Amino acid sequence: MLRIAIQSKGRLFDDTMSLLQEAGIRLSTSKRTLLVQATGFPVEVLFLRDDDIPQTVASGVADAGIVGENEFMERREEADVVRRLGFSKCRLSLAIPKECEDDYTGVSWFDGKRIATSYPRILSDFMERNGVQADIHVINGSVEIAPGIGLAQAIFDIVSSGSTLISNNLKEVETVMQSEALLIAHRGLSEEKQDILRQLLFRIEAVKSAEDKRYVLMNAPNERLQDIVAVLPGMKSPTVMPLAQEGWSSVHTVLDERCFWEIIGKLKSLGAEGILVLPIEKMIL
Repeated sequence: MLRIAIQSKGRLFDDTMSLLQEAGIRLSTSKRTLLVQATGFPVEVLFLRDDDIPQTVASGVADAGIVGENEFMERREEADVVRRLGFSKCRLSLAIPKECEDDYTGVSWFDGKRIATSYPRILSDFMERNGVQADIHVINGSVEIAPGIGLAQAIFDIVSSGSTLISNNLKEVETVMQSEALLIAHRGLSEEKQDILRQLLFRIEAVKSAEDKRYVLMNAPNERLQDIVAVLPGMKSPTVMPLAQEGWSSVHTVLDERCFWEIIGKLKSLGAEGILVLPIEKMIL
């Protein structure tokens, strides 16, 4: 049984639960307890605060964990990063009161200023790299209210949409790091648990590989077949099968969402017809 620590609530919890479900790992959360065993896969999930996950994995209380990169970098615990997961993206940024933005000329503005944050280590490293002496005030909870109540002159905190900063009359001025969800693992896993982790990673890869991909089928005139195949970036090469109607073939391929409409337009202009687009749930490479 592999024990995985995940955040007990919030956006990272929602994204993680969605990933596990897509990977065929079923969890009953109707009566949430600290530890829940999955069905269909030898995994149990430990629900924790996000800032407790790195230490829990490093100490071996949990075998693996899904945690924000910001928390992992701040806690600096000894654990291995197995995979970047690409969701729950945010950034750690410095923000100042809007009335000060005209005076802001760069990082040197923070010299001698008091900055409120829940990430003192990351902030200290950034200030040291830039030769700035700032007074770092550690605060848990609603960091963004610190300037408004006179507790600090600036903040260093997580930013997603920026709406929280705007509502507190703050202006983001420096992005220090980008963050996303990470799959981390304890460094002393037994061979049996490493094997389960590899199976889990295989399932995650299948889910992530299918993201933003579409399975496309079309009918193509044989005289334009070579030109149509030339514009398709398929995984290796598209599948081409003859149709019952003479002179036509069925072409199957996988397209990335980012270039989908551009390629579909080219296919239409080359004579492709009956284009059918299907979502892809899993993709084994």
